Amino acid sequence: MRDPLQPVLDAVRSALAAAGAAAGRIGVACSGGADSIALADAAITVAGAARVAVLTIDHGLVPGSGRIAEEVAAWARSRGATAAVERVEVARRASVEAAAREARYAALERLAGRLGAPVVLIGHTSRDQAETVLLRLLRGTGPAGLAGIPSERPFSAGGAGRFVRPLLALGRDAIEAYVAARELHTWADPMNDDLRLTRVRVRREVLPALRLENPQLDTALVRLARSAAEWQEVIDAAAGPHAHFPIACPALAALPAAVRKRAVSLALDRAGVDHDAAHLDAIDRVIARPAAGTVRTDLPGARVARVYDRLELERTAIDPDDPDASALVALTAPPGPYLLRPWQRGDRMRPARLKGRSRKLSDLYIDAKVPREARASSRVLVRTTTGAIVWAEHIGLADGEPEDLTPARSDGSF
Repeated sequence: MRDPLQPVLDAVRSALAAAGAAAGRIGVACSGGADSIALADAAITVAGAARVAVLTIDHGLVPGSGRIAEEVAAWARSRGATAAVERVEVARRASVEAAAREARYAALERLAGRLGAPVVLIGHTSRDQAETVLLRLLRGTGPAGLAGIPSERPFSAGGAGRFVRPLLALGRDAIEAYVAARELHTWADPMNDDLRLTRVRVRREVLPALRLENPQLDTALVRLARSAAEWQEVIDAAAGPHAHFPIACPALAALPAAVRKRAVSLALDRAGVDHDAAHLDAIDRVIARPAAGTVRTDLPGARVARVYDRLELERTAIDPDDPDASALVALTAPPGPYLLRPWQRGDRMRPARLKGRSRKLSDLYIDAKVPREARASSRVLVRTTTGAIVWAEHIGLADGEPEDLTPARSDGSF
């Protein structure tokens, strides 16, 4: 009879070797559920407790979550590992699950950086993979979405760290066998029973019904994710060089449709903008248009615009956590005889780049290819003693004006 510990231990050992984590600290995300407790225990067994930092995020969404987080940390310390708990605020929006996920991964990156853990292990299993693929199918995903949860991905904040998922090929039975053999205590998450959440309904109602038609459904969905990931690797190599806004439309239009759409999707992902296959189809039609005027496609909280021969991203909703977005609505004039006001037709200024030559602000906006909607909300800083414009949004300082006249954001940065 096979040792019930071996599948989990082998998976963790292989993942650490593939990630080049033979030495140094390892972070393990641990909520206290069976998957993450098994992963944390296996990491301690394979790498040694001194190298492991167990990271627990308290979302504060259910009563008693803080107590559970501290109990998980106490368990980790009892095993000789380092433990850290961070409480996060989850944005109240339509998808609580998505908001909680964003807050969780951001907190994990902060903790990993603080503790010097360039690799953070995540306890997703093949069940999570099957659920993710099915959820994306229900929402109308494109081919890239079918790749599901990646086995690893870099930290989003631009650091050198990576999230690694050693258990992604293992089923629930392997996890339960490990937990039972090790006699591990686990903590239940009440959100896993909340049928208001889409993932819970899919797990409890949709998947059981589909398994009646195909008992091997989970295996089939995981296989589909693996095949899609192989496709994605090839497409991403071709799309990657074009996946940053602004995007040059002529170069993009010359590529095959699959590469064009993937380039736009990657650019939107990097900008943190939600989108689906229908959005990508609409944007692709914009790319194919002749370069005349400005054409826009709306997305959740943003829009993509073809301006001249460039594809640009415009924010339409303000994210309070995005310093660049908050700057659009919260500027403070410097002390002294200055007034910050919206620009007006007929305004003129002497921009630094023209070395003091005066031009209409409307012409300067056109020269700078500032989209019409961005111009509408632009502001200027006026010296009240002379009426001269000393700074204009999107244009910068007037000739000869000092840098400290640039209006500050409300958070004090520039």
